[in-house]
Amino acid sequence: MKIFISSILVLACLSIASIYCTDNKESPEEKIINAPNERSSNEKPEITNGGDKAIVDNYSFPKKDWSKIANPLASEDAVVGGKLIVFSGQSPKSLNYYLDQNTTNSELFDIMFDSLMNTHPVTLEKIPGIANKWSISKDKMTFKLTIDPKAKWSDGKPITSQDVQFTWDCVMDKKNITGPFKVSFGKMQRPEIIDDKNFIIRGKEVHWKLLNIIADFHILPKHHFVGKKFNNIDFEFPVTSGTYKIKEFKENLYLDMERRSDYWMRFSKFTKGTGNFKTIRYKFFSDRGNAYESFIKGEIDLFAVYMSKRWIKDAVGNKFDKNWIVKQKVYNYDPIGFQGFSMNMRNNLFKDKRVRKALAHLLNRERMNTDLMFKQYAMTHSYFPDMYNKEIPCKNRVIKFDVEAAKKLLKEAGWKAEEDGILAKDGKKFIFNFLLRSKSSQKFLDIYIDDLKKVGIKINIIQKDWAGWVKDMDQYNFDITWSSWSAGVFKDPENMWFSKHAKTKGGFNITGFKNAKVDALIEKQKSIFNVTERNKIVRQVDAILTQEIPYALLWHNNYTRLLYWNKFGVPDTVLNKYSDERSARSYWWFEEDNNEDLKQAIKKNKSLPRYDATIKFDEKYSGK
Repeated sequence: MKIFISSILVLACLSIASIYCTDNKESPEEKIINAPNERSSNEKPEITNGGDKAIVDNYSFPKKDWSKIANPLASEDAVVGGKLIVFSGQSPKSLNYYLDQNTTNSELFDIMFDSLMNTHPVTLEKIPGIANKWSISKDKMTFKLTIDPKAKWSDGKPITSQDVQFTWDCVMDKKNITGPFKVSFGKMQRPEIIDDKNFIIRGKEVHWKLLNIIADFHILPKHHFVGKKFNNIDFEFPVTSGTYKIKEFKENLYLDMERRSDYWMRFSKFTKGTGNFKTIRYKFFSDRGNAYESFIKGEIDLFAVYMSKRWIKDAVGNKFDKNWIVKQKVYNYDPIGFQGFSMNMRNNLFKDKRVRKALAHLLNRERMNTDLMFKQYAMTHSYFPDMYNKEIPCKNRVIKFDVEAAKKLLKEAGWKAEEDGILAKDGKKFIFNFLLRSKSSQKFLDIYIDDLKKVGIKINIIQKDWAGWVKDMDQYNFDITWSSWSAGVFKDPENMWFSKHAKTKGGFNITGFKNAKVDALIEKQKSIFNVTERNKIVRQVDAILTQEIPYALLWHNNYTRLLYWNKFGVPDTVLNKYSDERSARSYWWFEEDNNEDLKQAIKKNKSLPRYDATIKFDEKYSGK
């Protein structure tokens, strides 16, 4: 059983680096919107509890009466049945999340394969998953776990310690393309088997994240996969342990997931009211605009909007006025990521910080916001936007659009215009390629191209489909690209910003960033279990990043914009505390009466009752 929250390390749209992630779900330019005069990200309180507290305060589990605890976000009105159809981006090249890290696969693995522990959706503390007991040594290096005797695979065989060890072996095998997971799993030693139900995992060093890594460890069935080439395990997963199993997969069309009535945790008090849909269909579209048209036709049930024009200009009319389609903004504590133009610092052209800063000065975000996005975006000045609030203001220097400042920086860096007007240095012209995977991004780049011309820089647009883009990104075969990253509840800068990962193919550090001061801060934060103190270090990392400019940063938001057909039951909070629209798969249910009312309203052109247009978690959560 997995309740969707943003994981410890999350990536929005780069399949190459979304370990524990969630996300190929949106076009880069569509992802993030923040309306003025509404709650900004600065108003979110700092998160200071959860997983770390479990290590510091609780050396053993279970707690007394934990099995009597209900999920505080699940509705008592939820019923089982029906079908939910959702948009799921482009058809994945593999459904094996260990091999192909993207949002869809992250979600699929969560519902197909249980992890060793789950996370409480409000307190963030660890609760039982496959493991129902664990203890942590006082030096925080040794974790002894016990597998729930009820835990079993869908074929009836018990889940054992051998399965845990086998999964670790698959991930860490040098032959297997599990790059990002090798980084995290590399922090712990091979699991030691005590017996079928008990095993030990030892850390290689003291690290606050060890418990989270162990908790999120999705276990695979050894008896089914042993002897098979792991890199070829893409679409065949007949043996699972989670709430759903694959029913039907049609490449480039859809994937149907079927609810398991024999799920081993089905009668746990904590799972009641979750995983309610009998079938969840993931419909594949390479273009989000086409997915929206399918939604409007009623072929998709739920659609999250990441484009301001679509929300303001398109999501209007009879279906919305009569409340056949519910339109809501949901404010919660979903971690805020960042997006920007990623500069490949392995390329000599971008090694000079003055050049990178000049390129950032030439990015007219405010004009894009005004001309293309209805002035709805808040500009990003941090790689960790939700690390700041009114009590802890962001002091990073803002890089504003400034052509003259860009010219000065380029001149200082030795770039001079030749007769054709193009800048050159040491016989090399200032020409670079912009790797693009979304045609809808072109209107933004047109503005950027015009401003680059003003200083003598030429840009070539290289348009590729998703597969081609991912292939190039896996090999870091790009000059500049548009990338969008989600964030985790607890911040860990290691995988994206540690120098040693700059050469790791298919990793997080796509810009090739290297900085000795950042490395030292990353090492320092590893052994700090107090979240508040660790966040201070992350802010120091952030300050250096904004000075070094590996990205020309864009914009960010702090709410989810939802559209859904009015035929579902939803909990009071609509979404989870720490998640986006994906938590609907866990907490919503098909309401037969609502569905019939919708059919009759459409048939008779009648209105349905209006829902709240704005949902704020803190106002709706009862704290039960």
